[in-house]
Amino acid sequence: MTKSSVKGSATAAPVLEARALNRATLERQLLLRRSALSPLDAVAHLLGLQAQNVAPPYHALAARLDGFAPERLSALMAGREVARIVTLRSTLHTHTADDCLTLRPLVQPARVRELAAFRKGLAGVDLDRLAVLARELVEAEPRTMAQLRQALGAHWPDADPRALAVAARCTLPLVQVTPRGLWGRSGQVALTTAEHWLGRPAGEAPAVEAVVLRYLAAFGPASVQDMQAWAGLTRLRAAFDRLRPRLLTFRDPNGTELFDLPDAPRPDPDTPAPPRFLPEFDNLLLSHADRGRVVPPAHQGRNWRGNQAFRTLLVDGFLAGLWKPDTDALVIEPFAPLTRAQREEVTAEGERMLRVLYPDVSYDIRFGTVVPQ
Repeated sequence: MTKSSVKGSATAAPVLEARALNRATLERQLLLRRSALSPLDAVAHLLGLQAQNVAPPYHALAARLDGFAPERLSALMAGREVARIVTLRSTLHTHTADDCLTLRPLVQPARVRELAAFRKGLAGVDLDRLAVLARELVEAEPRTMAQLRQALGAHWPDADPRALAVAARCTLPLVQVTPRGLWGRSGQVALTTAEHWLGRPAGEAPAVEAVVLRYLAAFGPASVQDMQAWAGLTRLRAAFDRLRPRLLTFRDPNGTELFDLPDAPRPDPDTPAPPRFLPEFDNLLLSHADRGRVVPPAHQGRNWRGNQAFRTLLVDGFLAGLWKPDTDALVIEPFAPLTRAQREEVTAEGERMLRVLYPDVSYDIRFGTVVPQ
C-alpha cells in the first residue's frame, strides 16, 4: 500500500482514504480480480448472497468467479447444499446449508423483534403454539404464505391472517424449496423448515466474535456500525473490543474507527479495478453504514428509488451507472460520460456477462442517455 493511502502518526490509527477502502473491499468481495473459488466456497466466503429476486445471486457470482456457469449454483440449490432463507437485515439470502443452520440462530432475536410491528394483529396469539403448528404444517409438505395464512387463521380467526404468516416466518427458519431459485426455472414460493429441507438440526448460534472475523474477511476494513448495518443487529461493540488485541485499527476520512484482520489484503489504491455488472441489492452496496467506499458523494441515492434497487455498474471500482436487459439489448446508462477506453472495457465486460449467463440469447450492447442527476 502506498504512503498516500494511509495517513497518521505513530500514536494515531492510520487513515484509510476512500480509494484504499474501495480496493480492499473489492479484493475481499472477489471483484478486483475474478476468483477461482467454487460457487459453494464463494457463497460461504461472502456469508451469503442477497436474493430478493431469483437472478441476483447468479449475476453476483458471474461478476466474481472465473469459469462460473449458472447451472453450477442451480445444482447446489437442487442438491440442498445452498438454500434461500430470510436472515440478515430480514431479507432473503442464498446461504450455504451450514450458514442457514447457524447464521439464522444468530439473527433470530432480531427476527422475533420484527413482530412488534404486528402485535395488534397478533393479539391473543400464543407464538409458541403458533411455531409448533406452523412447523407441523410446513414439514408435512411445503406451504405457500397464502396456505399458511389460511391454515393458521383456522386456529386464530380473529387475528390478522398476514400477521400470522409473518409470525411463522419470524419464529421459524423457513427456506424456499426448489424449483424456486433455480436458474431458468419458475416456481411459486413454497416454504419448509431449514432443518427439514437440509436433513439435519440447526446448530448453536456461532460466537459473535467468529462472525466478526468472517465479516471482516469479506467486507473489511470496517467499523462496528458497518457490521451492524450488514447484520441488522445492534450492540456489537463489545465483541469488537474483545477481539481488539487480534485486530488492526484504522480510521476512515471522517475519523470513524475501522477494524481489520492483520493478514487481510489491502491493495494499493492505484490497483486497476475492471468494470463490473452487479445485480440489484448486491451486498457490496448494502453492507456498510458508510457506503462512500463504493458510492461517490455525487451519486448517493442514484441506484435506488423508494424500496427498489437498480442493477449497478462499477467503473474504476465505484458506482458509475445502471444497467438493464431490454428486449434485445443490454442497456447501459452511465451517470457521467465515459472515456473511449472506459466504454470499450465496459462493453467487453458486458459481452462476457452475456456469454456466461445468456449464451443462447443474442443481445446488442447499447449505451443509453446519461442518467441526469
